[in-house]
Parts: sequence; structure tokens; C-alpha cells
Amino acid sequence: MTAPQDSSSSELHAEVLVLGGGPGGYTAAFRAADLGKKVVLAERYPVLGGVCLNVGCIPSKALLHLAHVIHSAEESAAFGVSFGHPNIDLDKIRDWKNNRVVKTLTTGLSGLAKQRQVTVLTGVGQFTSDKTLSVATPEGEKTVRFDNAIIAAGSQPTKIPVFPNDDPRLMDSTGALALADIPKRLLIVGGGIIGLEMANVYHALGSKITVVELMDQLIPGCDADLVKPLHQRIAKQYENIFLKTKVAKIESTEEGLKVSFEGEGAPESDLFDRVLVAVGRRPNGKLIGAEAAGVTVNEQGFIPVDDRQRTNVPHIYAIGDIVGNPMLAHKATHEAKVAAEVIAGHHSAFQALTIPSVAYTDPELAWMGLTETAAKAQGIAYEKATFPWAASGRALGTGRREGLTKLLVDKETKRILGAGIVGPNAGELIAEAVLALEMGADAEDVSLTIHPHPTLSETFAFAAEMIEGSITDIYVKK
Repeated sequence: MTAPQDSSSSELHAEVLVLGGGPGGYTAAFRAADLGKKVVLAERYPVLGGVCLNVGCIPSKALLHLAHVIHSAEESAAFGVSFGHPNIDLDKIRDWKNNRVVKTLTTGLSGLAKQRQVTVLTGVGQFTSDKTLSVATPEGEKTVRFDNAIIAAGSQPTKIPVFPNDDPRLMDSTGALALADIPKRLLIVGGGIIGLEMANVYHALGSKITVVELMDQLIPGCDADLVKPLHQRIAKQYENIFLKTKVAKIESTEEGLKVSFEGEGAPESDLFDRVLVAVGRRPNGKLIGAEAAGVTVNEQGFIPVDDRQRTNVPHIYAIGDIVGNPMLAHKATHEAKVAAEVIAGHHSAFQALTIPSVAYTDPELAWMGLTETAAKAQGIAYEKATFPWAASGRALGTGRREGLTKLLVDKETKRILGAGIVGPNAGELIAEAVLALEMGADAEDVSLTIHPHPTLSETFAFAAEMIEGSITDIYVKK
């Protein structure tokens, strides 16, 4: 393995240059290094991990864990065990999130980069040609000459230009995770995964929540029957949920942010202490000087790639959020390995049959493969089974009977086409369905696989048994 280069030099050479140090970027760099390549990783922030680790997936899951603890303590009163009102120490929560969770992981990544002899440059990178990248580091401008490059420059929250974006009370997901304070009234603009996860956190900490969504359901990409248990639960917890509603205007006033609405059932205007805008993310394709390298970037800022992750420039690859939806860390890491392996001469391609989606809400939602909505739209003949968690001993024992497990199979062959789960730990449970789809399993394969009892995982087998006609845990009329 090659020794790391002297990063103080104004010019460096890389067999593989990686632009961006998020989950895709560091995975690509580490895999390329493991395959014997001399790697330079350029990352704009002083720590690796990108949005996901520093201001996204990881800190949000830490805070969602706290929310779960608070909600569980409150709900245990119904079982005969009561706890006192929680004492919220925001400074301590922030310290735990930043130093015990995030810092532990970023320090670990830094160590892994050193072990693999990956040269890390801190600074904003811009392509200056199809063979060179300029990095504006704190020590000055540095040039990296590369044989191959992997673009992993990610995405950023979408800003709505007409909103008062210079008012600190108007937040994106990064601002929300900073936990500056606990607002009395918080408006979430966007009823997608990010918005609803942050709603869960702030509700647990004591905020009154209003959610506004332009579409006719929360988490629009998910089947309505999976969203329903979540909607019913949070509708009892939150102040308001407005669907088919648009935020027309936000005005900064001394008393708070005055928000004007357009939609069914929403007031003309209302006043909030803080507003979180979570209406999606946009790729950073137009911010990296791609044109200087001859790399095609489409109108939205995405970089088109083939199944080897190659751009239109054969020695430049791209991965992660910047190549298209879904913008998920687990997609980026798989694409990263493909790009690194192809550069190293391996026969590798991104050929995943499905990429699972998870909303870490309460209850969690997870789905993979074909959704029922898509099956109907495409005219695909399918058979469906939905097992209610009200018939699961494990769900009843934890006081969470609202969940369900849904399985879609091909009408003729009974091969698994898709699955969806709503309920606690749905994100963990969906992995079995993903593996079943990738392995070409049918309903019988799942129903004949002995699952431990009593568990939530067996609800997947019960759904398969419903399709097979062998279910005994509920009565299904023939």
C-alpha cells in the first residue's frame, strides 16, 4: 500500500480522486485504497461523514431515540407504571449528540483513512480540467492531478426563495438538528420523511407541532395504507396536520413567523416561534465546476451515470445523491464500491433489484420493491396479504397494536414483488424482505422459514402464510 502523500504540497497526484467525504465518498476512497490505489479524498468540512453523519441520519436517529424513550415512558402509565415529567437538559442533549455519537464516528473515520493511507484534503474542490481538481484549503490553493475521479458531492436542502431565509427562526434540517431551543409552536413545511422525523423529536421535547403538506397524504411516495396508522397516531399528538395545503408566504415579525396558508381546512394565517422547511433536497452538480471536466450535468443538477457509475467522461465516475433519487446513504455506499471496483478492473455493476426506504417516525414505516400504488399504475397482476399487528402477541405485549405487514407477490408465480411494514422497528424488519426479493424467493420460501416466536419478524412469515392459505394465527375466509 502506498504511503500517504504530503498534503502540504501544492500539487498532488492521485490514481483515484474522490470529491466529497460523505458515506458514498469515504466508502469509495476506502474501497479504492483496499484495492491498492493511491487515493486523495477532498472534503469541504474538517471532518469526514458528510451530511449523513454530521447533520443528518446519525444525529437525527440519536434524537429520535430520545423521543422514543420519552414517549415510551409516557405511554407506560396505561400499563400501570408511571414516571415523572421529563426534565429536559438541552445542553446535555446537544453534548451527547455531538460528542458521544457524532464525534465518536467521525474520529473513527479519520482513523480508518489513516490506516488505509488515504490522503485527505480539507477544502472546497472545483474541477479545472478532466484531469485536475483545485482545492481551496486553509493553507492555500492545491491542485490534484488524477487518473480517475469519483464525484460524491452530495446534495443540500431545498430553499424556497420567497421565504425569509436570513431569519434564524426559519430552519432547514441542519438548523433543526442543532437544537438551539425548544419552540412553543413549530411549523413543519413538508410532510415527508425528514419533516416528520423532526416533528417527532420536537413534539417529544415539548413543542406544539403543525405539519403542512402539499400532496393529499403524508410521505407521498409510500402506500396510503402504510401511512394511515402513522397519520392516525400523530393526528392525536400534534396541533394540526394540513394536507393539500400550500404555504403562500412567511413574514418575519417580532412576535414570531407569520405564515399564510392556501388549502382545505387551513387558517388564512398563523403565528409560529420557528418554522422548519423540509421540502426535499437538491443535488450539488452545478457547484463543482463539472463543465471544466466536460461532465454532463442535467437541469436539476444531477449527473447521469451508467450501471458502472461512469459519467459521460470515461475516467470520471459519480455516486450518491448527485446521480439521482432516492437520495439515501445506503444507495451511495453500494454505488461507491461499484465505482472503486470498476476503476480497479473488477467486473462490478450496480444491479440492486430494490433500495429500501425507511421513515424513522413513530411508528416507523419501511417499504421495498414494488409499491401497491405503482403495481396498479403499471397494470401488474399481483396478490396481496396484509397481516395486522393486532394479531401479533409481541406487538400486543409492547402496547403497539396499530402496525401491519404487507406483502405483494406475482399473481402467477407467487414470487415476492414488494413489501411494506408500519410499526416499531419496521426499518430493521424490512431487511428480510429485501433479501427475499434479491434471492428470488416466493411466498412459500418465506412461510416455510421458521421465524422465532413471539417476534415482530414473524409477521412477515404470517403475511406469506396468508398468501399460501396456511395461516392459523388469524382466520381468512376462503
